[in-house]
Amino acid sequence: MEAERARPRRGILPQRDGERPLSTIVLRQASFPEDSASVSSLLDDYLRQTETEKAEHGLVPPTDPLPERYRQEVAHPAESLNGLRVIVANAEGEDCGLVVVGASASGASEIKRFWTTPAARGRGVGSALIGEALRGIDRPVRLSVWEWREPAIQLYKKLGFVSAVPWDDREGLLCLELA
Repeated sequence: MEAERARPRRGILPQRDGERPLSTIVLRQASFPEDSASVSSLLDDYLRQTETEKAEHGLVPPTDPLPERYRQEVAHPAESLNGLRVIVANAEGEDCGLVVVGASASGASEIKRFWTTPAARGRGVGSALIGEALRGIDRPVRLSVWEWREPAIQLYKKLGFVSAVPWDDREGLLCLELA
């Protein structure tokens, strides 16, 4: 359905009353080039928000543009994500989240990217994406998350992720693993 491949529109999802889940969340494996614009837009939102938060926490200068590797990921998602599993969430007719899964350098399964639009948060989209990402992949599964992203950390811990020996020494980054 073409509406499912729509570019994410910020703030279009109805405002939530409490944390009521959305009535329909459709998950799909991204297909390129059909999903390039949507995946690019979601990645751009995710990476820009991450860089903004890193600046707010004093980890990068506030005027830094996206690093080149991130600009390439946004500009060429099919090439940058080649060989990785990319799952897109669509709710109420708009793409509102994604998760990217692959193998780490050590060969362990790894959640490499996870993002839901602000309007979709607390509505079941993130749980649906992570649940789908975990289906059928080898354990252990690892991921890293910035320590200030409390809602994401709470979701991961609810799913059974625990602190792991760090494989990334960047300040403020937590490494978690699901056995």
